[in-house]
Amino acid sequence: MSDPTTSTVTEHQSNEHKRHVSWRDYLELTKPRVVALLLLTAVVGMCLATPTLPSWSIIIPAFIGIGLMAGSAAAINHLVDRHIDAKMARTLRRPLPSGTLSPKRVLTFSAAIGTIGYIVLAVWVNTLTAVLTLASLVGYAIIYTMYLKRATPQNIVIGGLAGAAPPLLGWTAVTNELHAHAILLVMIVFTWTPPHFWALAVHRAKDYAKADIPMLPVTHGVAFTKTCILLYTVLLAVVCMLPYLVGMSGVIYLVGVTILNLTFLGYAWKLKFAPTKKTAYAMFTFSIWHLMVLFVVLLADHYIKL
Repeated sequence: MSDPTTSTVTEHQSNEHKRHVSWRDYLELTKPRVVALLLLTAVVGMCLATPTLPSWSIIIPAFIGIGLMAGSAAAINHLVDRHIDAKMARTLRRPLPSGTLSPKRVLTFSAAIGTIGYIVLAVWVNTLTAVLTLASLVGYAIIYTMYLKRATPQNIVIGGLAGAAPPLLGWTAVTNELHAHAILLVMIVFTWTPPHFWALAVHRAKDYAKADIPMLPVTHGVAFTKTCILLYTVLLAVVCMLPYLVGMSGVIYLVGVTILNLTFLGYAWKLKFAPTKKTAYAMFTFSIWHLMVLFVVLLADHYIKL
């Protein structure tokens, strides 16, 4: 007797294969919402690197190059995870598991935009930024996606460093050098990643178990994961205060980050001690706003002095 789930997936893929391929399918491969958030942190990194607005001759090629290489890494993630995506309700309709795009097309697309992105950075920005962006691509697309994601429940913690790089890339694009303040921005995104993604993992724990991915809720249980989320959120609150404590930012940032941290901690506390069915996903959604608004407040604080 055939597995009804497998039959449904096969039928779905057969139907979807008949769809006309459009530019939206290729855009979806780049995970545009994720890349947009990463580019925001990169632009803020550019702006914080200098007292005045950076030159558009740097901002534009850096924005394009970092964006293209981030999109390339995302497309490789789609390619490697296509069999896993076919087993999960959240990802079943992506271009590869649905049969809309072939693996060869995706690989070609990823290689093309990744190469263009690297050339743009190397020629019009600087070699340091190009190399660091390439290292970030390799870290996410190969080390995390191909190995860590399937090898350890600490995949998000270790692999999160690649996703935390954009503010550093923005900084080096302007200055062509590493700086402690840029590393601090990386620390914020790096510490933010586990509670952000584990909240989604708690919400989708059954999907990850079905796909045989060793996410923390699958290997150590939902209760343990909620405790880790709470502890990491406390750590994040401390790390987020560092820009003010080291004199990198001022009162505007202090007020904004305090409100954001208290709200995030409220979600983490509720998830641990008084959750509903929607709490985990609500925390995941807020975490995106938390990072986005935090970097906008950093930018506002940089240009508005009280």
